[in-house]
Amino acid sequence: MESSTFVSVVTPFYNTGDYLAECIESVLRQTHTNFEYILVDNCSTDGSSEIAQQYAARFPDKIRLFHTESLLSQVPNYNFALSLISPKSKYCKMVQADDWIFPECLESMVGLAEAHPSVGIVSAYELEGDHPSLGGLPYPSPEVSGREICRLFFLKRIGLFGTPTSLLMHSDLVRSRNPSFYDERHAPFEDSHACFDALRTWNFGFVHQVLTYSRRDNESTLSRIRPYRFELFSRWAKILAHGKNYLSEDEYQPVLKEAEREYFYFLGVSALQGKDAKFWEFHRERFASIHRSLDFAFMAKWILIALLDCIGNPKRTWEYVWPRRRGIFAAGSRFIGTMHRTFIRKRLSEKL
Repeated sequence: MESSTFVSVVTPFYNTGDYLAECIESVLRQTHTNFEYILVDNCSTDGSSEIAQQYAARFPDKIRLFHTESLLSQVPNYNFALSLISPKSKYCKMVQADDWIFPECLESMVGLAEAHPSVGIVSAYELEGDHPSLGGLPYPSPEVSGREICRLFFLKRIGLFGTPTSLLMHSDLVRSRNPSFYDERHAPFEDSHACFDALRTWNFGFVHQVLTYSRRDNESTLSRIRPYRFELFSRWAKILAHGKNYLSEDEYQPVLKEAEREYFYFLGVSALQGKDAKFWEFHRERFASIHRSLDFAFMAKWILIALLDCIGNPKRTWEYVWPRRRGIFAAGSRFIGTMHRTFIRKRLSEKL
């Protein structure tokens, strides 16, 4: 489809040679043809750069290829890529290098945004592996207030942001937050935090079609942290950061308490299960990222709650604990020792 609406499509990549060609091909097959395609090579060493160079040579009027001067972590790499969008683009579409988009993606999302000028973010159904996701809005829902979308997340747990690949954004929104569209402090869900901020002033659009594909079978940041149940921390942190912008105090407190119970109880059970030092280091870092402290005094309450829950169901407790008794007791000792050493170091630093 020929259109006067110019779109910037952006793919930052690092060592995604197994998937990059499929991603690029999906963008080049778009039925909406008035777009630029920005590829940003983040010092790849696996042949990804050569793949991108081949496509850039074949499509010089469509593709602009850039290289970072040094290896960047994911969020600065994404921010650098977004800073390169054309000043004449009206909309911006991120396509992560291990994902791809359906041919009608740009046409459908841009068409909705053009019909609803107050919409700053457009989403659609996403194929997540082999399962459709991002449902929850009634049909049709071409424009919903940003406030209502965020309230659905907090009150009904309906998440419609997906991944950066899932969204089309108004370029004015992207430019207003450059050079740091994504806040690295909120990684790896920095994209959701950007949406919560944006929807205070923009509305949200939704296309009831499957338009994007997000891969789940590859090694990624999310796959590495999935065993740590990062989503429990993330929901708690999002409520703390954005809940009061969208909820009344009477709504906010129960939502916050529920998120705390779920996450903290999981930590209490994890202590009884004997999670290793790497697990606790991960969660202490998450607490520190929002200026909270995960120490023994805090954990004692939730270990006790988890223990009492186990006592209340002795059959389940015995079936779990007895085969693992040596590991649990040893890990419990390590956990207490780690917390004690952390406490001692903190007291010494205070004295110094």
